[in-house]
Amino acid sequence: MAPRSRDTDTEAVRSSGMGGDHGGGSADSDIRAASGIAANANANANADANADSSANADVDAHAQPRQRIIEAAAGLLAREGRDAVTTRAVAVAAGVQPPAIYRMFGDKGGLLDAVAEYGFARFLATKHVDPDPPDLIEDLRGGWDLAVEFGLANPALFTLMYSEPTRPASAAFRTGLEILMGRIRRLAAGGWLRVDEELAAMLIHATARGAVLTWLSLPEDRRNPALLTTLRESMVAAVTNREPAVRDAGPAGAARALRAALPEQTVLSGAEQHLLREWLDRVASDG
Repeated sequence: MAPRSRDTDTEAVRSSGMGGDHGGGSADSDIRAASGIAANANANANADANADSSANADVDAHAQPRQRIIEAAAGLLAREGRDAVTTRAVAVAAGVQPPAIYRMFGDKGGLLDAVAEYGFARFLATKHVDPDPPDLIEDLRGGWDLAVEFGLANPALFTLMYSEPTRPASAAFRTGLEILMGRIRRLAAGGWLRVDEELAAMLIHATARGAVLTWLSLPEDRRNPALLTTLRESMVAAVTNREPAVRDAGPAGAARALRAALPEQTVLSGAEQHLLREWLDRVASDG
């Protein structure tokens, strides 16, 4: 999706009373932006379907048995739904005998766990990491949009990925989380973050996951595109400040901002304030 201004994208949130003071703009632009998320998802879904169709012809010749089985199960899941993923059907699609599935995955639950991990790996492959984005807020929006687009393009796979909250985190999931935490730390270092980093990650995950699952649960004629950007902008408003809390990025700028606010707080004793001020003076002077 093309970059969007904060003012343009927050109209739906302002109208619903959830956006705080993050600005306002055109509702038509907001709906166009949300429609873009769904359109991108549809394009990705078509591309994935074509890729799955061509891959099925090659899977027996080029993949190891375990990977063939996982890809076969993922293909059945995408085309026919979860009920179609039986050990017999997967074995036929993968060109193996059913006992091979039990040897490698234990049971159908183990196979579905492996398919979920495959989904996280596919999602991770779509992520582009910019270590120094020009606009941290747009970087946050872009990551959220990417997650939602993936979910809408891969509804059955996405639902499986998040259907078992207690499922152990896969390596791909942990890597994706590290990418998200990197975005959040850049926001914090720039003075944009208004909540602690762990809560920010929870809010970003919850709104993206909720947007996808809610959208998928609705009949097509009730899928209002404004739902997506309203949830996204609610997340942005909850996680970020309207203006950065520090003027200068980095430890020195943060130290100056905290030092300026120190007289207003009442949590620390006088001696503690004095010691903290000494530390902040030292950090601030280093910048």
